[in-house]
Amino acid sequence: MSSKPPLYLAATPALLRTPHLEILLEARLQLVRGNLRDRLRPLSEIPEAVLAWGRKPSASRAERLAKTRQLPLLRVEDGFVRSLGLGQDSPPLSLVVDEEGIYYDASAPSALEELARQPLTESETRRVQALVRLWRECRVSKYNHARESVEGLPARYALVVDQTRGDASIGFGLASAEAFEQMLEATLADDPERQVVLKVHPEVAAGRKAGHFDLATLQRQPRVRVVADDVHPVALIEGAECVYTVTSQVGFEALLWGKRVHTFGMPFYAGWGLTADRQPAPQRRRSIALAQLVFAALVRYPRYVDPETGRRCEPERVIEWLGLQRRMRERLPPRMVALGFAPWRHATVRRFTAGSRLRFSRRPESVAPGEAALVWGYKPMAERLPAGTPVHRIEDGFIRSVGLGAHFATPLSWAFDRQGLYYDATRASDLEGLLQCGIEDPELLARAARLRERLVNSGITKYNVGQGSWRRPAGDKRVILVPGQVESDASLAYGASGLCRNMELLQAVRKANPEAHLLYKPHPDVVAGARVKGQGEAGAEGLCDEVLADTAMHQLLDQVDEVHLLTSLTGFEALLRGKRVVCYGQPFYAGWGLTEDILPHPRRRRRLSLDELVAGALIVYPTYVSRTTGHYTTPERVLDELAEWRASDSGEPGLKQRGVQWLFRLLFGLK
Repeated sequence: MSSKPPLYLAATPALLRTPHLEILLEARLQLVRGNLRDRLRPLSEIPEAVLAWGRKPSASRAERLAKTRQLPLLRVEDGFVRSLGLGQDSPPLSLVVDEEGIYYDASAPSALEELARQPLTESETRRVQALVRLWRECRVSKYNHARESVEGLPARYALVVDQTRGDASIGFGLASAEAFEQMLEATLADDPERQVVLKVHPEVAAGRKAGHFDLATLQRQPRVRVVADDVHPVALIEGAECVYTVTSQVGFEALLWGKRVHTFGMPFYAGWGLTADRQPAPQRRRSIALAQLVFAALVRYPRYVDPETGRRCEPERVIEWLGLQRRMRERLPPRMVALGFAPWRHATVRRFTAGSRLRFSRRPESVAPGEAALVWGYKPMAERLPAGTPVHRIEDGFIRSVGLGAHFATPLSWAFDRQGLYYDATRASDLEGLLQCGIEDPELLARAARLRERLVNSGITKYNVGQGSWRRPAGDKRVILVPGQVESDASLAYGASGLCRNMELLQAVRKANPEAHLLYKPHPDVVAGARVKGQGEAGAEGLCDEVLADTAMHQLLDQVDEVHLLTSLTGFEALLRGKRVVCYGQPFYAGWGLTEDILPHPRRRRRLSLDELVAGALIVYPTYVSRTTGHYTTPERVLDELAEWRASDSGEPGLKQRGVQWLFRLLFGLK
């Protein structure tokens, strides 16, 4: 039987409001206020320690409580890979716990200093090397919400880093406010031919705190370029010849990028022989290898929580997740106008475009220079945009939800396309271009194979609806599935230049396969009454052996021999299961040598493996957003969430919710 986690005491309620705190500490927490009566009141259980947040003024209450109770004092602080966003807007994903002091207090020892002095094994050294590569590849920092783009950087420059006024790390780092002016003067003097880029702290850029420089005065200094916007620091670090800092963590990050770092205080990474320090180092700090400091600061000292599962994890997991957020937040233009989206869709659109400044409008003429337009599919309003406006079109992705789009089930994937759309065979699309170039990365192809196997084993399809069961008839007849589509769907208008109606398809399949056992499955939107039936579809039973309305698609695909279709995504799902697929239209997965195509595809000349198709269509091309976190995620995580979603409910909203949403559609005529 497992024992209870240890009990820690906190002297301030604000500390207990820190998200993930009990998970990161692997402890239970109890509030004991700092007054004398509470400090002396008997407890029902013996605690093991008292928590304090760093060296904040409120930590003095915890210090008194620890002294009264004769308990160890643990100081906690944000880790060096903190979060996606700033402060209270984004929960910390890492936390440091220190029994000796705290890392930014150079006046006293800390656990980080002790850990940094420890030698590394060969495997630990290799892990550090991989961790530094991952840090650079993912382009992460302490905060990771801002975009990188900074125009007009000098060819040669030194990066100077400001901090927030009153930051505890300044005073406890043996520096003062005057050190910032001294730092700038020294930077200008060290190389009179070199430009200086001064980076303002993100909290200052956000207007929440004050910095140490008069920015208006600095703007008149010809050699100084002030970056006052909230900009991700990685590009600034990467392009700099060297970095000057008082105690900012940017100095540590610059070491990870191999830069020369000058310090004017005594931050945790100074005094080890790795930086050029203007302050004398404490005697307890001696020369060590950079790998020792990195391993201590990123692996041994902090604790991490997985942003998607809420469980403890390793730093690599958090860095990879933040790297995904960074890549996805940079993929769209910085300023966008979403045209023609109903109010009930706005929150979803914002989640899928996080990282861009987004506004909503019903007037294409209102799009200003420098803004890109965001449009659902081929909405005609795109034709009224000002000339030269970049257009990004959206459609549902291939692993969408539990429940139908017409029933407003929250989507987990969307496809964004700058050229056309994946279902439009009349022109090139971003997906077609991606597949035409080919995907040769062995790791990506192996990932695609694993994803394909998971999809098949889990029974996940696009909508994941249907409750009925079906059994293949006895005998040796070939069983062919013909999936119906919504005949007003754009994929038929742009991808079916021959047959374009469900009953025409069914007749053609019957004529070509008179001896086969033919199944027809109407589109789930039609079955649900959310879309009208196709022409003559009421007579489908006279053209096939069975009409299956409520059977789950994965159950059918597991049992049939072939799938014949116009442009339905069912063909792609059948390919994943190794089925023969005959296309009478031109869906995105046809023309690559994996399907039997009635219509030729002159643009699609490359022969693809199934895993190349999966890698492009399910990993690289779509955008996934977690139902749990509201942030960008991976297709693998979406499969986990779909399984949980499918097990918990049907994915269908209640009647009241559907009524409100249908009213919006009726009144506004919007997507």
